[in-house]
Amino acid sequence: MTAADIPRTLGQPDQGFEGNRFTGIPLYDALTHWDLSKADQASVVIPGLATEWAVDATDRTKWVFRLRQGVRFHDGSPFNAAAVVWNVQKVLDQNAPHFDQSQVGVTVSRMPTLRSARAIDDLTVELTTSEPDSFLPINLTNLFMASPAHWQAKFNAVPASVTDPRQRAQQAWAAFAADPSGSGPFRGARFVPRERFEMVANRDYWDSARRPRIDRVVLLPIPETNARTAALLGNQVDWIEAPAPDAVPQITRRGFVMYQNAQPHVWPWQFSFAEGSPWLDRRVRHAANLCVDRDELKGLLGGLMEVPRGTVAPGHPWWGNPSFNIRYDLREAQRLMREAGHSQQRPLRVRVLTSASGSGQMQPVVMNEFLQQALRECFFDVQLEVGEWNAVFTNWREGARHPNARGANAINVTFATMDPFFAMVRFVSSATQPPVSNNWGHFVNPEFDQLIAAARTTFDGTGRDAALARLHARIVEEAPFLWVAHDVGPRAMSARVRGVVQPRSWFIDIATMRIE
Repeated sequence: MTAADIPRTLGQPDQGFEGNRFTGIPLYDALTHWDLSKADQASVVIPGLATEWAVDATDRTKWVFRLRQGVRFHDGSPFNAAAVVWNVQKVLDQNAPHFDQSQVGVTVSRMPTLRSARAIDDLTVELTTSEPDSFLPINLTNLFMASPAHWQAKFNAVPASVTDPRQRAQQAWAAFAADPSGSGPFRGARFVPRERFEMVANRDYWDSARRPRIDRVVLLPIPETNARTAALLGNQVDWIEAPAPDAVPQITRRGFVMYQNAQPHVWPWQFSFAEGSPWLDRRVRHAANLCVDRDELKGLLGGLMEVPRGTVAPGHPWWGNPSFNIRYDLREAQRLMREAGHSQQRPLRVRVLTSASGSGQMQPVVMNEFLQQALRECFFDVQLEVGEWNAVFTNWREGARHPNARGANAINVTFATMDPFFAMVRFVSSATQPPVSNNWGHFVNPEFDQLIAAARTTFDGTGRDAALARLHARIVEEAPFLWVAHDVGPRAMSARVRGVVQPRSWFIDIATMRIE
């Protein structure tokens, strides 16, 4: 993995979406899942632990989910409506004995309107949102179901000398993380912090199509690109994420297989709109987007990226035909910067917080140094502030005004664009400013709030896509990002690994693979 540490195993992973990919989806299930079975079609939401769902026709803040029968957690306890309520409470109800503050940030920011859950019967649950929200079934792919009975056993085993309920709960969650229990296709087997996590096949998994054919999976955090590549070439591992681009010819020549696919995933700079930010002038934001030769960057990366025209590509249902055309136009970029009062003699100083590795960060140091050079041609003086990935990711929720931003007025955190909230809403809604979600730059515009409300309250697919297209067009026109690349999720594997489907998704399914 590109992560510097093992993603959390207690049910709500950290380390960005690499955590969901490697300790979320394999160990756990959610009410809804992404379909990761196709390489030639966009992933869509399909039933998971819920078989069907519908919004209440008279009160669109209420949803009813019908649950799958016969599912059991790894510890043998049954999955039911009470378990759903318990898992909602673990991140939303501060009065619940099992509430865990450490799981809140990586969960609530991804489903900000969910407020409560109520069991109607053993296999039916009602979820309530703070406002009508047609995105909820998509957001619920991020709420992984942990075993209440297994947690309770860990809680009961905490020494009686620990009397404070919160401390007892924290110790129970720590014990749960070392010995997790979900209902997913793999079970946790061995956990060595910062070194490795091992999973073994769950032969009783409820979905026969995803019953593992691999006996054991070992996850190793290797954040340094060349070290990952050397581990593969030395046959120490069967699979690496994000290989070194200049090593790809050697990788394929040695018989390893490269997998890549155009992904709904953006590699950006996200700008600050706080007081005094150099990005408050839209001419400056446009100039930055016009100053980067992305085709040259693609060559530098060995072709392992796609050139973006926005958050989604032309032809996508959410495209919306924005009036600002993202492209390489050095002369126009320089003109805009001069118009904004900047020149070679009066450069604009900007500071960017990035990481040396991490989930979806591709080759962050190389790419940011390329941008640093490219933007110099347009009178930008770029300073890079490189931090540890999880710290940078945490600041993504803390915001540009937080001391942990280290004075940066832009942040480089990549993001998936599979659903409307993740792709757009969380970055431009006034309701998603830190610490609620990822509006890191404190972007506020009443027009955008109205566009978001229109999309969120439209429950038919065609109408919602049209509303989202209007929102996307305005986002591109206002340019709260420097759009640099769309990821293609490059990974290199031993030829012995078969049954690999590289979907058009940020995620991938280990359960369907096999070793020959």
